[in-house]
Amino acid sequence: MRAPLSLAVSAALVAGTALGLAPAAHAGESAAASAPSVRFVDIAGDGGTVLKANVVTPAGAGGSARFPVIVLPTSWAVPQIEYLAQAQKLADSGYVVVSYNSRGFWQSGGEIETAGPRDVADASKVIDWALANTPADPAKVGMAGVSYGAGISLLAAAHDKRIKAVAALSGWADLIESIYSGRTQHLQAAALLGGAGFLTGRPGPELKSILSDFLSSNLAKEGEMIAWGEKRSPATYLDRINANGAAIMLGNAWGDTIFPPNQYASFYEKLRGPKRLEFRPGDHATAEATGLLGLPNDTWTSAHRWFDHHLKGVDNGIDREQPVQLKSRSTGGYEGYPDWKSVGANERKISLGGSQRIWANIDSGANGGVVLLSNLLDQLVKAPPVASIPLLPRSFAGVWQSERYDAPQRVRGTAKLHTTVTSTKESGTLVAYLYDVGPLGLGKLVSNAPYTFHGKTPGTPFPVDLELFSTAYDVPAGHRLAVVVDTVDPLYIEHNPTGAQLTFSSPAADPSYLSVPLRAE
Repeated sequence: MRAPLSLAVSAALVAGTALGLAPAAHAGESAAASAPSVRFVDIAGDGGTVLKANVVTPAGAGGSARFPVIVLPTSWAVPQIEYLAQAQKLADSGYVVVSYNSRGFWQSGGEIETAGPRDVADASKVIDWALANTPADPAKVGMAGVSYGAGISLLAAAHDKRIKAVAALSGWADLIESIYSGRTQHLQAAALLGGAGFLTGRPGPELKSILSDFLSSNLAKEGEMIAWGEKRSPATYLDRINANGAAIMLGNAWGDTIFPPNQYASFYEKLRGPKRLEFRPGDHATAEATGLLGLPNDTWTSAHRWFDHHLKGVDNGIDREQPVQLKSRSTGGYEGYPDWKSVGANERKISLGGSQRIWANIDSGANGGVVLLSNLLDQLVKAPPVASIPLLPRSFAGVWQSERYDAPQRVRGTAKLHTTVTSTKESGTLVAYLYDVGPLGLGKLVSNAPYTFHGKTPGTPFPVDLELFSTAYDVPAGHRLAVVVDTVDPLYIEHNPTGAQLTFSSPAADPSYLSVPLRAE
């Protein structure tokens, strides 16, 4: 799966860029003179490492004129032409754009550092180069990127005061919460990233070691892995980002299976400067994908408006709009909110009463789908993963259902599970799911999240609090919600010893429930 994916992305980008450049190639000298100029250059990054880059300059740039500059680090495993279509659009509206291949990938030198200190230093070196070699205005520096480029842009904003605006799309703020949420390895996400890294780049020894320990569940190295991730998390440098004051726009997809939305929303709430948060249907980087081919795209339109206002000073109204913009998975319409906590202003609890015991190690049939594919289908045709709730084997899945709702239930934000668990083993993994269940019992996945525990005393109950991945989903009238908990999901590494059993109970003094956030009507 890894090789075809990377090759398909690269081929699509090449094709899109070729289509974008084709009209200029046939329009004659006058058209060429009015088009942005494109140069492919080598830039010396940290320690002199060569970074392959391209520079797009506004048409007719020359003399003493200075233009805002936007620096674009490439996504993980994607070549340097990734942003050419967007770079041309930005140059058409008066920006100098410098896009570069992140170190360790494709033709750029060095080894993959996974947004480490050298990657952050590279970003500053590219800014240095742009200010010295293009008509870039040193007072109007922006950074943007998708995925890996988004993370590097946020980290650079913490370490380089020259950066005044950032658009971080499908990125991460907390690397640990992204691929190790609930103390559970996100298997498919990590394997996809690791495989694509080996295919298109040169992973350094540190990354190889971390990836090996991560995928082999080496708990002896857990502390080291967490420290490694924290060093690469923009949330770690929140105080610096706030002190530097860059205007931060964050965009992501509800179903991002690599960088789930929760960690972005939490980070957004703690930002103190100008900020904007946008969530749309889809999976990792799918919300921005058409824009990379030069096609109309809401995410990139917002990014352009963000830079126009914060780098050019254009009064386009973006600063007067509700800063949290959400697109529902069900209706496709946009909703604006003053902040993240207003998104799920109402709350409905589903009681998880009684006691249910399940056997571990068996996939009940409830699962979160396949990385990149399942939530892309949800984005394109509103077809999320499904499960027949009546047919789920109760020996391997705990199931609780709400009453049928007379009116639509507009789920917005982060559902939260609270329950009491008793395990027959000291370690284990559970996965919680929330389903929209129709009249025939077919459940459409609303959200899910994994949870792993270690070092528990067998037979002794302990509380579990788990946030499911944030979402925006409308449950139709006449449907009900179902909470399902099992122990195996192909998306995650599970830690259930053979023969383990989990019991979910609801003590009178501490009832179990799932809290569902609903939009205020």
